[in-house]
Amino acid sequence: MATLPPPPSKRQKREALEKSSLQTDLTSTIPDGTIRTRFVDQATGSSDTLPVLTVPLSQATTKNLEILLNELKEQSDDRIPYRFYPDGSAEALGDKEDVYNSLVKTGRVSAESEVVLQYAPQAVFRVKAVSRCSAAVSGHGDNILAVQFSPKNSARMASGSGDKTVRIWDCDTGTPAFTLKGHSKWVLAVSYSPDGSLLASGGYDNEVRIWDPETGKQVGGPLKGHTNFITSLSWEPYHLQEPGRPRVASSSKDGTVRVWDAIGGRVDFALSGHKSSVTCVKWGGTGWIYTSSHDKTIKVWNAETGTLVHTLSGHAHWVNHLALSTDFVLRTSYHDHTRKIPPTPEEKLAKAKSRFEKAAIINGEIVERLATASEDCTIFLWTPLSTSKPVTRMTGHQKQINQVCFSPDGTLLASAAWDNHVKLWSARDGKFLFTLRAHVGPVYMASFSADSRLLASCSKDTTLKVWDMRTGKLKEDLPGHKDQVFALDWSPDGERVGSGGADKQVRIWRG
Repeated sequence: MATLPPPPSKRQKREALEKSSLQTDLTSTIPDGTIRTRFVDQATGSSDTLPVLTVPLSQATTKNLEILLNELKEQSDDRIPYRFYPDGSAEALGDKEDVYNSLVKTGRVSAESEVVLQYAPQAVFRVKAVSRCSAAVSGHGDNILAVQFSPKNSARMASGSGDKTVRIWDCDTGTPAFTLKGHSKWVLAVSYSPDGSLLASGGYDNEVRIWDPETGKQVGGPLKGHTNFITSLSWEPYHLQEPGRPRVASSSKDGTVRVWDAIGGRVDFALSGHKSSVTCVKWGGTGWIYTSSHDKTIKVWNAETGTLVHTLSGHAHWVNHLALSTDFVLRTSYHDHTRKIPPTPEEKLAKAKSRFEKAAIINGEIVERLATASEDCTIFLWTPLSTSKPVTRMTGHQKQINQVCFSPDGTLLASAAWDNHVKLWSARDGKFLFTLRAHVGPVYMASFSADSRLLASCSKDTTLKVWDMRTGKLKEDLPGHKDQVFALDWSPDGERVGSGGADKQVRIWRG
């Protein structure tokens, strides 16, 4: 029989308690002294009218700095949470960290010099990291190639598959709500309209179909005109739509983009000018349409007249994907974290417009950034509203890049590539921040949480990963799929992540 050691005596317990309390006191002691602190806006790179302050070291915690910055910006009544980046650092100070222990004690800054803290506003709500699979639903008979949540809430998600159907899932119960039949070949793209009232799908049969997601019925006939398969779909932003006449743009391998009247079932105009397959289309909030192509160029079009505004050149190979810094607010229109829907059409329009302007205005002018990802292993960052020259060229990926996406707050850019890595960049100047390493196969897609604090990615290695954007570290590893995962979406309300792939199963993940 094993001999158990005797329990500690009262004296031993008392000594251990004294020792532990003494040690915590020692580590938490911050010496007297002050440090000069300058706050710089991360989005603009300037400190505006904010003074350089002398802050006591004992008070220089992240929480206190946040209170101080809100007081200086005269918004103490409606406080905004901020994240602080020591100058030149990609990693922000933690919520419970302080300047002395993080920067001075480690030798990163001297207590005699001035510390520059770049600040970035955070979402006032917080999304939980998804950590478990709440539903694994079979039903599709072939690879799942596209998934997207409704902008209204995470209760509904659409998926497009190689079995020629689109399915709408009830994510609360993990059951299929509708099976939408009509396509005669693989469905490659699905897209909800910004108000959530319509769903568009397109695929290998060269047709775009419009559905009512509430009833599962098709709206009108198929939209025919393309002579090759549909590669992507993008809806007209809600605040630009004519009442009762929503429009959707479809890009195709036939080298054209067509703009459709979704209800009327007619083509408004076709954008032709690319010399090869069009890979991606995005409809911007200022009324411009952006298209990328295998002809190595990106074209910018006026959505009112259908005329070409710019051709953006620079990539040395096919351009695979593009993303706008305003994608999230354009996708969700008047739906936000408060879940309050304006009662009248006029108020819905005003809210959608103000959300777009809030996301796009920097220093008093509208700036819509565009990121383009290519087979040449590089990403370009553009501001097409002001110039046709790129802001910067981002290099670092070793293989071609599948997808790029901006964080909802417009401060970060993530890129997913065939080199098994996701890379994270500053959306302001394209500065490299982190490489997210954990996947052991090509990464197909990435999707940010609504509060921009987390990122999910899916890969050929059959897993999803969730990453912490403050540190660039892995937060959750989500195995479960039995084959490669092609499609991924984080719901706009932050509640769920949906994924699908070669195992023909839709999986819903929750926190």
